[in-house]
Amino acid sequence: MDIDKIVHAPIFFKRNRVYRIYTGGKLFHDFFGDANEDTLFPEEWIASTVKTIKKNRPANEGLSIVDGTDIIFADLVKEKKNEILGKDRDSFGILVKALDSAIRLPIQVHPDKPFSRKYFNSDYGKTESWVILAVRENPKIYFGFKDKISHEDFLKLIDESEKNPEAFTPYLNAVTPKVGDVFLIHAKMIHAIGAGCMILEVQEPSDFTIQVEAWCVNYKVSDAEKYLGLEKETALECFDFDTYGDDATAKSRITPKVIFDKNGVKKESLISYENTPCFAVNRYTLTNAKITLEEAPAIYLVTQGSGQIEWNSGESKRNISKGDYFLVPHCIKGQVSVSGNIEIAECLPPQEAKK
Repeated sequence: MDIDKIVHAPIFFKRNRVYRIYTGGKLFHDFFGDANEDTLFPEEWIASTVKTIKKNRPANEGLSIVDGTDIIFADLVKEKKNEILGKDRDSFGILVKALDSAIRLPIQVHPDKPFSRKYFNSDYGKTESWVILAVRENPKIYFGFKDKISHEDFLKLIDESEKNPEAFTPYLNAVTPKVGDVFLIHAKMIHAIGAGCMILEVQEPSDFTIQVEAWCVNYKVSDAEKYLGLEKETALECFDFDTYGDDATAKSRITPKVIFDKNGVKKESLISYENTPCFAVNRYTLTNAKITLEEAPAIYLVTQGSGQIEWNSGESKRNISKGDYFLVPHCIKGQVSVSGNIEIAECLPPQEAKK
């Protein structure tokens, strides 16, 4: 296998559905062409160099494999770092997922960078963003509690959830999302994906989740899974109790900004580096048009329509359509173009290269 040829072209990947403790994935039928059913593999990890941290799962679960090969993408990045990432980056610095939940997930928070450094020996927290790609009937997502809640009452709800899986639900600040909505979930923000949402999630590259509810439908969540091996009170330091109600929604909701809209090409900023230094997300909508992809390294996901991708001065071409995704390596920056009637999400690494 000529790996030099691989890294001097857009890199496509084998499908990479990942096991979780919640059911979902039925909406992947229309998006990826998968079976029209919910399973315990409700997430697709896209161009991933991150492993899951759940026990009793395959050692490399979560890691993407280059399409048409047995090459683990994380290994390819190590061997061809300069070509894929550029000389100023040691890692891509983000994890991109598509996920579809059939149920409300347990309420959770993710650590910020200082907490991760102190307790997980990691430079990454888990700030994340959501772009709503599709919805079922009565979709919901949750940010913070409806009202201010005391630490004492929070502990009582944790205990109550042992017997009542819905103990927390009446206290949560529910939002009804629609397709195209964008949200930024800062580290330590209390949140949960509700039933009925297919989401493009771009996040820091970690799998750190602290969750306190005892049940995920019929699955009993162990203390080790809840608190990631930390003492309970230490783990609860991650929760932001001061952001709730409308303030929590306002802090999380992002209004897309149109960068330009001309000649059949519309570019929108969904998440900018002004919103977070951790990553950026743009959306391109082409109407019988063609653009050059100027950013690299970058991950691209086709979210609507179909078209064609070209590289190698137009000598190499491939048809692409909804559900296809690929990475453009740094070494071919500005040498890849896309044309057609197509909508593409562009997912970018941290603004400042990590050295």
